[in-house]
Amino acid sequence: MGHIDDYYPASGRVILHVDMNAFYCSVHEAEEPELYRGKPTAVAGSVELRKGVIVTCSYAARALGIRTGMNVRQALRLYPDLIIIQPDFHLYRKYSNAFMNIAYAYTPLLEATSIDECYLDITGSKQFGTPLDIAKEIQERIREELSLPCSVGIAPNKLLAKMASDMKKPSGLSVLRIRDVPNVLWGKPCAELFGIGRKTAEKLRKLNILTIGDLAKADEHLLTSAFGVTGAWMKRAANGIDHSPVVAEREQSKSIGHTTTLPQDVTSSDEAKRVLLNLSDQVARRLRRKGLMASGIQITLRTPDMKTITRSKQLSVPTENTEDIYREACVLYDRHWKQERPLRLLGVTLQQLARKEEAAIQLDLFDYEKQPKKESLTRVMDELRNKFGESAVLTAGMLGDDPSSLIRDHKRRGTSLQMDFAREHGQSRNNED
Repeated sequence: MGHIDDYYPASGRVILHVDMNAFYCSVHEAEEPELYRGKPTAVAGSVELRKGVIVTCSYAARALGIRTGMNVRQALRLYPDLIIIQPDFHLYRKYSNAFMNIAYAYTPLLEATSIDECYLDITGSKQFGTPLDIAKEIQERIREELSLPCSVGIAPNKLLAKMASDMKKPSGLSVLRIRDVPNVLWGKPCAELFGIGRKTAEKLRKLNILTIGDLAKADEHLLTSAFGVTGAWMKRAANGIDHSPVVAEREQSKSIGHTTTLPQDVTSSDEAKRVLLNLSDQVARRLRRKGLMASGIQITLRTPDMKTITRSKQLSVPTENTEDIYREACVLYDRHWKQERPLRLLGVTLQQLARKEEAAIQLDLFDYEKQPKKESLTRVMDELRNKFGESAVLTAGMLGDDPSSLIRDHKRRGTSLQMDFAREHGQSRNNED
């Protein structure tokens, strides 16, 4: 591991800014590729009356001169075949949670600044590789698991990470260090510095401060007399200096889920169910570790042509048990999936979570006797695995060579388990594109 340390500063931080590209349009494209992939699309407020304003548009639409903020009528004049899509915030929220959960597997220090972007402090995430490895892996997983493009900026602070993620779109990866600031940023106009709006840039122009470089070298007194404390901030920012921390505010997870992309299509029900067993086992462990019970379960199935379906059901009683979760996942699978149709991705998500002590377990009398026994056995198995590693206790049904077996191997996956563990044991370090 020695060499990885070289990529992390002895003092200082490593920050990523993950910015989804043309997020709303990309989500519709991921959901219905046959309708939207590669086509000029725009999401707009009110489609009727053509008075709506374009909230975002696809890269194919941008190539035709269509821009965010343009009204629909104007856009349709430029390109009459532009596909206008009504916004679906429920869907955007679902994809937003999904991409943040992927990022969250690499550090608990995640700050969401909007539905489509977040900062990550990965200073303590060496176990996942170099900063570039982590950025690439997050970007690839978001593309693989959600079919969404994103840009990632890598930098020693939030300001530069944000500037870096803007440098290459779509799907860019950019590193911006303090020493790169003079070359990369100083030639640009002040308005391109994140945090400086048009009005401020106008005011700076009157002071003959035209570029970020001018701002970096400007007299601080001049700036503070014109802008107050903001003046001092702007000078620091123009020099690439920013001390603001990544503020992690994650409320108790609304769901706990795991998906796995398979190396080749799975067609047999037996194979699919073995993968579902591994996924059920994994999500159940995370559930127990957090002291929660689930009252709902959802499975995610994706075909080789990237069509994704999710199906969920309410459980008759809340559970924390692998067997219950696996059984219900199989019921959903059998009910909603025609045998022998190929699958490329499978997922299991637990929903409607409540703290164990609050979840009223209405056990029927038959189960009443077995429950304490089952709980203590589960606890012993969890403890063995915590102590001796994920593979210490496996049931025969879990063995196989697909990635659902590898979820036990934390070197090969972004381990949410370590994150849950770190969070519980208090080891925390303290614009739509």
